[in-house]
Amino acid sequence: MTRHRVVVVGGGFGGLQAVQKLRRAPVEVTLVDRRNFHLFQPLTYQVATGALSPGEVAYPLRAIFKRNRNIEVLLAEVADFDLETRRVLLNGVDGVPAPPSLEYDTLIVAGGSRYSYFGHDDWSATAAEVKSLESALLVRSRLLSAFEAAEAEGDPEERQAWLTFVVVGAGPTGVEMAGQIGELARDTLRKEFRAVDPRTARILLVEAADRVLTTFPPSLSAKAVRSLERIGVTVLTGRTVIGIDEEGVTIGGDDGEPERIATHNVIWAAGVTASDLAARLAELTGAELDRAGRVSVEPDLTLPGHREVFAVGDMVRLPDTVFPGVAPVAMQQGRYVAGVVRDRLQSRERPPFRYHDKGNLATIGRAAAVADIKGLRLSGFIAWVTWLVVHLWYLVGFQNRLLVIVRWSFSFVTHGRGSRLITNLPGQVREPQDHAGRRT
Repeated sequence: MTRHRVVVVGGGFGGLQAVQKLRRAPVEVTLVDRRNFHLFQPLTYQVATGALSPGEVAYPLRAIFKRNRNIEVLLAEVADFDLETRRVLLNGVDGVPAPPSLEYDTLIVAGGSRYSYFGHDDWSATAAEVKSLESALLVRSRLLSAFEAAEAEGDPEERQAWLTFVVVGAGPTGVEMAGQIGELARDTLRKEFRAVDPRTARILLVEAADRVLTTFPPSLSAKAVRSLERIGVTVLTGRTVIGIDEEGVTIGGDDGEPERIATHNVIWAAGVTASDLAARLAELTGAELDRAGRVSVEPDLTLPGHREVFAVGDMVRLPDTVFPGVAPVAMQQGRYVAGVVRDRLQSRERPPFRYHDKGNLATIGRAAAVADIKGLRLSGFIAWVTWLVVHLWYLVGFQNRLLVIVRWSFSFVTHGRGSRLITNLPGQVREPQDHAGRRT
């Protein structure tokens, strides 16, 4: 008798949790991703600033499931869905062949999301993001190359442009990125150059809202700003980016007049849009699609009219609920749909999905963080230790946990960063992709 066939699209947090919870179920699981690794996205900004190496925030998918004979990992790109015949259509990746399609009894789509440039996709060539490993490595090369260029530059104005860094978006990623650049300039690099003083670097954090970390209580937002200012970050709230090019950024000024900032380094951390697979599923099922590209699902996370198709993570919403775009949401949804699959095999029903908010965490810099955990508001060293423990707990792979804690401990003691390598020329980066295997 053929076992129940489950195809999971995307090896991010949602897809990974779904597969892990199906390891001991009487099913055959195929996990499809265009990368051969799971990326721990909450720490990619540390790769971008040389604090961690790529291999410390990524783990091979095949290694995770090597002892589970009912799980197959397939390196492929999703081309389309045929919901009537229950098939996922595939393309090969970088010359690696893939089967033309996969049949399924249950389909779980965890396509993830990508950063949105709000209709200005041309900005992406200049303002890189740190959501993918490739783009994080590009940002690392650009940051380090900027200090090298400033060292060799004789013109004071051009030197200052090289030493000006603009981070757009003051959510957790933007705040963490700005803080890490501040520490890189004022701590790690301060004695390594001769012609320039890295501590003179100008770091700007631009946010359209009236405060940073808008998902946190205002009191913690204020503490985050004070921590950022202590490491040299200038916070510009209520300001909107209206132009980006290779020579600088134009933002809306307080008085309504545009302000031009000369810089060669812009990092984008403002707003996300769902994987293109969400739009395709909406088209096939008649489900609603919101402005951020998220597809509306049923209370059990299935698509309308297709109980066998689930969607989870950043690409979905309920008709009356928009979930936070954080890893715990995807993880809880992945575990939930795996439970639904198991229950259905035993003719049991499971109640609708409910998200349990365990709180928010954001680190600003060395021994500085903010945390809002079920009404408990923490800041400073205690919040920073909490942030460390939580991220180590969710990091995939014992080896990675060990390497990261050793790296963090060594960095804390020596103020150093061991991964400050310029590995590609600024401007060179692979085309960004989402978890589902679609180019974005």
